[in-house]
Amino acid sequence: MISSEVSHASRKRCFDPIVDAATRILVLGSLPGAKSLAQQEYYGNKQNRFWMLMSEVIGRDLVALTYTARLQTLLENGVGLWDVVAEAERDGSLDSKIRDHTGNDLLALIAGLPHLKTIAFNGGTAARLGVKTLGEHAQRYRIVCLPSSSPAYTLRYADKLAVWLTLRGASHL
Repeated sequence: MISSEVSHASRKRCFDPIVDAATRILVLGSLPGAKSLAQQEYYGNKQNRFWMLMSEVIGRDLVALTYTARLQTLLENGVGLWDVVAEAERDGSLDSKIRDHTGNDLLALIAGLPHLKTIAFNGGTAARLGVKTLGEHAQRYRIVCLPSSSPAYTLRYADKLAVWLTLRGASHL
């Protein structure tokens, strides 16, 4: 009984997608980390650089905004969020610890986004799983594999930013 309780405790579930009919860029992560899940916020870990990077991409200071305002500002700029993994076993927050995952229905989501031009994967795990899920449908979109915004991915911020800024050219940001 104890082992099943431990197993159940490590099962993590993603958040709902943040998209609307005007979404032109969809940023897909792997699965929210422990701090994000605890706060019930995308990229809730203060050390995660997602909000700083996206601030540079869209030219608006997202860090200074409330969470709700951040999401609204992304939508106003044609940017949507979701995760590749719907749920999985994972102890902690590292993508390398994701086990027994179930993927989100990315094809159903993108079918409802008529203006979608770019799909960006936040990190290697999201890219590996997401591109596989998209299959031949990936050819319809500009696919961008971003260096992870996670603090666990220790690439210098300036180097991460250089790649993230390529999203600026996506659909007139």
